[in-house]
Amino acid sequence: MPSIDLTGKVAVVTGSGRGLGLAYAHALAAHGASVVVNDIDEAVAEQAVKSITEAGGTAVAEVVPVGTTEAAERLVNRAVEEFGRLDILVTNAGILRDRVLWKMTDDDFDAVITTHLKGTFTCARAAAVRMREQGEGGSLILVGSPAGQRGNFGQTNYAAAKAGIAAMARTWSMELGRAGITVNAIVPVAATAMTETIPAFAPYVEAMKNGEPLPDVLRKGEGFGTPEDCAALVPFLASEAARGITGQAIGIGGDKVALWSHPQEISTAYADGGWTPDTLADAFPTSVGAELQSVGIPAPKLPEAS
Repeated sequence: MPSIDLTGKVAVVTGSGRGLGLAYAHALAAHGASVVVNDIDEAVAEQAVKSITEAGGTAVAEVVPVGTTEAAERLVNRAVEEFGRLDILVTNAGILRDRVLWKMTDDDFDAVITTHLKGTFTCARAAAVRMREQGEGGSLILVGSPAGQRGNFGQTNYAAAKAGIAAMARTWSMELGRAGITVNAIVPVAATAMTETIPAFAPYVEAMKNGEPLPDVLRKGEGFGTPEDCAALVPFLASEAARGITGQAIGIGGDKVALWSHPQEISTAYADGGWTPDTLADAFPTSVGAELQSVGIPAPKLPEAS
């Protein structure tokens, strides 16, 4: 495997002031890329830049909430003004407004869709325009979620946005392929402020904060680890080693990396002349409906933490 060297490359990482986004920014910088850090909190963004530069990397901050075209153009323009180009975009920015369907407000729905789905669209569009102008290819790395692949209780808005992001990755990989721009969705699972609220994970996350390692049942069995575990996938996908990988949804967490399947037909049945409601009722249970697909993120199968 060739050494991963991103020297001379320039990246924008949205929502990179803390958590997974910060881990992605650090990983890119550690492999030689110059990074535009983005957050809505100036102090958080500047601290992230400081941590990268103190580690020997190169970074600047752009404080703006993603979602609008103007915000996307600010991020791309900052990369070009500071470093002369743009090669890598990681769309990590996100928020949560969890509610069950009958309690979710329009504002709850719109806020999450604007940040995750529209923010990914506007930033990717601005980046694609710049990368196509440069004529040297590039990498769009879109951050998905198991919720978008499987659905998740109480997350209508978030699951819909993340499912849309995976669909956009497949679509854009076709549209941007001739320009040498790869587009992939990543599906990270890590101990973050979001996941540490899951009761099954909480005691392990607390133990990890106290210096205890996560057990194999988590790191391998659940593919659950630190943000830094997930970050390795980003510089790889941005590198020449991954030039042939595009349109994929790739999961990572703990010691585990996985390729998610694309939606596809798994069972078919036929009726001469077409179907009626009655013939469907007769045939469906023993044909295409004989083994219906499961939904939701499987509950962790973990022993009680000591």
